[in-house]
Amino acid sequence: MEILSPRDLLECLTWRYATQKFDTAKKIPSDTWHTLEHSLLLSPSSFGLQPWAFVVVTDRATREKLRHASWDLPQITDSSHLVVFTVRKNIRAADADKLIDRIAEVRRVPRESLEGLRQMMTGFLGNPPAGLRIDDWSTRQVYLALGVFLTSCAALGVDACPIDAIQAAEYDRILGLAKAGLSTVCVAAAGYRAEDDVHATLPKVRYPAEQVILRK
Repeated sequence: MEILSPRDLLECLTWRYATQKFDTAKKIPSDTWHTLEHSLLLSPSSFGLQPWAFVVVTDRATREKLRHASWDLPQITDSSHLVVFTVRKNIRAADADKLIDRIAEVRRVPRESLEGLRQMMTGFLGNPPAGLRIDDWSTRQVYLALGVFLTSCAALGVDACPIDAIQAAEYDRILGLAKAGLSTVCVAAAGYRAEDDVHATLPKVRYPAEQVILRK
């Protein structure tokens, strides 16, 4: 496996920014996009439950409708690709059983050997810690996947813009998500920056490390 050097990684992350204007003529090559889709599959989640689905919207008319539900942000229609990050609502014990079945299949181990993990998951889902709503917990997992996607884009030289200032209920309606038990969390537009996007050359504004990285 080829490893990025520390310098290369920081260069990728410094180069990345929330792209405000995409070049509509530039499209992400199919092999690059396949890799980015696969990065979503490899995203981490608590217990490995993967309480999400990623909707890649390619239909132009649908993207126009979604733009209207996104305060008319041009990234929704002008980017090469658009991914809607959704959460699976009402994760329950049956979802834990489904994961156990998948683990047994992929790792070729007896399902009985995973009983301890199954009980741990079902116990958490059935009786979560005080004050924790499972749907809220699941939604936080989706943002982990968004972070992986943005970092993967940067590593491959693809521009991206995360967007959660959207009318999520309208997204759900337009995409027909309710019948699948899904709900929109956020969106990521991906493609290549326009040459005249002035935001691309602005210095990154971050607080000094000593203010946000605490050492005990």
